[in-house]
Amino acid sequence: MQLRGRDAAAFLRKPDPGAAGLLISGEDAMRVAEARARVTLAMTGPEGEAEMRLTRIAGADLRRDPALLSDATRATGFFPGPRAVVVEDATDSLVEPIRDVLNDWKAGDARIVVTAGTLTPRSALRKLFEGARGAYAITLYDEPPGPEEIAALLAAAGLTRVGSGARRDLADLAQMLDPGDFRQTVEKLGLYMHGAPGEVTPEDVAACAPASYEADVDTLCDVVLDRDEGRLADLLRRLLAQGTTPVAIVIALGRRVRQLHQMAADPAGPAGAAQRMGFRGGFRRRDLMVRQAGQWGTGALGTALGLVVDCDLQLRSADTAPQQALVERLLIRLARMRR
Repeated sequence: MQLRGRDAAAFLRKPDPGAAGLLISGEDAMRVAEARARVTLAMTGPEGEAEMRLTRIAGADLRRDPALLSDATRATGFFPGPRAVVVEDATDSLVEPIRDVLNDWKAGDARIVVTAGTLTPRSALRKLFEGARGAYAITLYDEPPGPEEIAALLAAAGLTRVGSGARRDLADLAQMLDPGDFRQTVEKLGLYMHGAPGEVTPEDVAACAPASYEADVDTLCDVVLDRDEGRLADLLRRLLAQGTTPVAIVIALGRRVRQLHQMAADPAGPAGAAQRMGFRGGFRRRDLMVRQAGQWGTGALGTALGLVVDCDLQLRSADTAPQQALVERLLIRLARMRR
């Protein structure tokens, strides 16, 4: 069975006790390793590795000796308690020994956790776990962490008191940083706040953010189109400080509004249009834009596009008005628009 979204997060947090095996695959090796560590901890408990109830088998070793997995699954441990066997860096060449163990698995055997890199939907290994009885497959896409994943990372770092402003900034960081860099930032924040009596503030997040942390034009467009006026000033200030020109911001915003208008005007609706359009950022970016196109509608988007074009023309003209003020006024007007 293929698990996605909340179902995948729930399974990693609390695995099905009757599950025989789990496949975790994805391009980001660090994210796969973190998911593997989380699920094996849930399966065997905090003392599982110390009590030798967790066995690790390299994919290359299993290729040389296919009986390793069967022996480890059925072995009786010295300490009582649930057991798990991890097969690392698996490929389609290991389908046969894994299939044999899954077919013969019974209650009391060690549960199997297999990790792999990127697997296509046609992968034999992925098809095995998606179709086998008592087996599950989780594919981790290279996308920014969602709210549930961010909450889990904060909890793992011991950050239980996080202010709303700090949560907002962490959500921005999650969109701008690579997933691995974001995890390291949260861990650094946990160490930074160790023993501190108060809650995490935006200043604490800024102190722990990487030196390369920069605002992103796409994030600014999201904030405008989500009508989140409170975040505009800070994002615009950071973008301009990084050297992004007002004209570049307006061009990016115009491109986004045109794309949303095209989606909203499509006879098949925004979701139908999304099926034919590719989005940088994967499924989450697609879902975000489908929602924005539906919330705004063609009328409001047409009006917004007119305002963007007017501002663009004014910025490129001989007008002596401060460009930053023109762009800020445009962003605020759009953020305050209603359908």
